[in-house]
Amino acid sequence: MATLENAARIAFGLFEVDLQSGEIWKAGFRVRLQGQPFKVLVALLAKPGQVVTRSELQMQVWGPDTNVDFERALAVAINKVREALADSAENPRFVETLAKRGYRFIAPVTVISKAASSLAVDEVATAGHGFSAKNVEPVFQSVEQAQPLFLTASNPSLDQAPVPEKALDPIGLVDVKMRPLSGREAILTLAVLLLLGMVTTLWLEGHSAALPPLRIDQLTRNSPISTGAPGMENLLTLVTDGDRIVTSVLVNGKAQLATIGISTGEVQALTMPGELASATIADVSSDGTHLLLRSHLSFESEQPLWIVPTAGGSALRVGNILAQDATWMPDGTGILFANGNDLMLVRPDGGSITPYAKLPGRAFSLRWSPNGKLLRFALMDPSTHTSSIWQMDGLQMDGPGRTAHPLFNGARDHVFECCGTWTSDGKDYVFERSDTAGSNLWEAKGDGATADLIQLTNGPLRYLSPVAARSSRRIFFYGSDQPSGLQQYDGNQLGFRPARGFLADANRVTYSQDGKWVAWTDTAARLWRARSADGSEKIQLTPNDLLVFLAQWSPDASRLAMMACEPGQAWHIYLVSANGGRPEPLLPEPLSKDSRNAADPGWSADGKRMVYGREPDVMGKESGSHAIEIFDLESRSTTILPQSEGLFSPRWSPDGKWIAALTLEQNKVMLFDVAKNHWRELASTSASDPVWSGDSKAIYVHAFMAEKQPILKISLSGGEMQTVASAANFHSGESANYFFSGLTPDNVPLVRPRVGTGDLYLLVLDRR
Repeated sequence: MATLENAARIAFGLFEVDLQSGEIWKAGFRVRLQGQPFKVLVALLAKPGQVVTRSELQMQVWGPDTNVDFERALAVAINKVREALADSAENPRFVETLAKRGYRFIAPVTVISKAASSLAVDEVATAGHGFSAKNVEPVFQSVEQAQPLFLTASNPSLDQAPVPEKALDPIGLVDVKMRPLSGREAILTLAVLLLLGMVTTLWLEGHSAALPPLRIDQLTRNSPISTGAPGMENLLTLVTDGDRIVTSVLVNGKAQLATIGISTGEVQALTMPGELASATIADVSSDGTHLLLRSHLSFESEQPLWIVPTAGGSALRVGNILAQDATWMPDGTGILFANGNDLMLVRPDGGSITPYAKLPGRAFSLRWSPNGKLLRFALMDPSTHTSSIWQMDGLQMDGPGRTAHPLFNGARDHVFECCGTWTSDGKDYVFERSDTAGSNLWEAKGDGATADLIQLTNGPLRYLSPVAARSSRRIFFYGSDQPSGLQQYDGNQLGFRPARGFLADANRVTYSQDGKWVAWTDTAARLWRARSADGSEKIQLTPNDLLVFLAQWSPDASRLAMMACEPGQAWHIYLVSANGGRPEPLLPEPLSKDSRNAADPGWSADGKRMVYGREPDVMGKESGSHAIEIFDLESRSTTILPQSEGLFSPRWSPDGKWIAALTLEQNKVMLFDVAKNHWRELASTSASDPVWSGDSKAIYVHAFMAEKQPILKISLSGGEMQTVASAANFHSGESANYFFSGLTPDNVPLVRPRVGTGDLYLLVLDRR
């Protein structure tokens, strides 16, 4: 049991409970919780990982002479606690219900002593200011949870805890920063990566040594580091100049570059020219004095490359090149940059471009070994939507004949690996791997296929973007809480609130036209359906090895059309009965990784035809025509809508008169008149995830690139745009990014928010 006698605050995830003021804070914002629910939360926090019985809670919170309906009062208090923490009973992250026994707090907590709370008020309250790890007394989960904790805050009592000799190989999530990605990009990338976790239980090449867990120290608290939505190209990057970490932070809801003091946690914004207001970090020079940046003011993967002092100020553009990523050469005289599948060399002042190597995919996170002999990078495959760590000998023959190979044999088809860093002595390489619960850090000792792989972390946070100290075996990295559950807009309170309990785990939601049924994809990309009134008759419609991106009800609610894919294959259209059964492919196209993506199915009003489009590749490299197509379910024939080239994400209106679509740049909403066989521009705005109103008189889109990322209602009559909700409607300020999940039958928006901040952490390799 945790001793709270000398405690000032208790921290877990992005939350902090102030025991003295009776307040809860999340990422620097206060969360409302009344007296009795607050006492219930404190009682659970006092025994993390342990069952707190109902009788214990009655005695501690209500006292022995309770005259109220205790069972009802306790249920209300627990619901209030879950609402404040954006938790759910069905998929708890914090408070777990044990039937007929009581409740258990299942997340690791940290007790902050009163000595630590004696820091100046502005130090504690200002986002980005840190505290010393010596002031932290960690309190950990009970072994009852059967979740091995490889790495959390410093905990001497766990120094001898065993690590499994063979660990599962996590796969799949990469966080990004800078511009908010569309809900489509966010969920599509998440869906692709979740699929990889369903393929098989992975066997690691090499050995996983049975070592005690490493210590982790938290360097900042409530820092404003920005993660944004998941994606494959704009990777969250940390670099260090020795005394500071340079990364992207949130300022008034927008991302900008800043430094964070390693010893102080102090955040200082970097002054940047207007061209670099939304820049992403590629690398830092070997002496730590200059940053290599990519401007990020458009949707394109390749962006102009710039050099800026780490102190901020003037910027120098590197010639006229465009790059998806770049790094300085070991001797500092040149810059190696990636464009598509090519690596090329250029001098910092521009000049001629020299081919360096041709790769079988797109390279990101380019990092040279300290001795300059080896180059390692993440290679992303747009066909299989995977990423793996590759290596190239920098001393090979000159010219594009240089070859690269995967670092870990047998892993690249099943895992998403990224964002590695070499230790300063060059002996170890630390990189990301992830599973459906979040990203973790791994260590590779040795070269190539013979490297020993050691898992360094195992949740509960998502551990991302490792960067090695410049002169020691310290590794800095980012830790983030998990995204909040599905939320529904409340027009009376002008804010979002948690959605119905059975939809808490939903990503995309769609209702039948009569409103009686609801279907949704969950965080594991499975498709479910239930009665919309109460969640009854809930069944899983798809097997675990079929990953579903979205689904649409047929007009008679007897079937659903899905955009889904099997392991290692492209997206295809499937049909499945609303009563369950085997999903069947719709189109006469091969189900393979080399076939084209088919996406966004939608029914005609009579249910006899299907509209669909071609998914722009995750990296914008999908080949072939991008046009809207109509498939006749009776004749099994396909026709192409005229003048639809360059459009995607079609949506057929419920009355069958209109088809809406987006331009590939996602900056216009187009409308097709089915009777007149003619397209017109409906609205000019950034847009994703279009959803028709039930009466077919308006379409709703997420203007993800606009200020506050509003959900817009666009009228068909004149194209007028009305803001229905936006990021400003998250009262707690917890969400810096979200995606549009769908509409209720009453045209009420459903969204999936993402927590946009986290903290810096530190581990020292070999320190146990």
